[in-house]
Amino acid sequence: MRRRPSWRRRPRGPMNLREHVEAILPEWERWYPSLFDAAADLGVIRARVCAPSSLLLSRRHAAIRDEAILAFRERWNALEECD
Repeated sequence: MRRRPSWRRRPRGPMNLREHVEAILPEWERWYPSLFDAAADLGVIRARVCAPSSLLLSRRHAAIRDEAILAFRERWNALEECD
């Protein structure tokens, strides 16, 4: 069984992002302008591609809004709007 190089081993236990990056590259601040740039380059985090429509707050929170409207209607015995 091949062992990973020390810089590629995953740290044990729960760690925050800064601790994880520092475990891999202790002097990351000398090389990167931000923690997120270092984490992305080191493979700690990576971007996910998603549909642009999923980024709209109106779509992301539509289910919450619908639940609030339903709760309001149930509480006040309101009738649904007719289109």
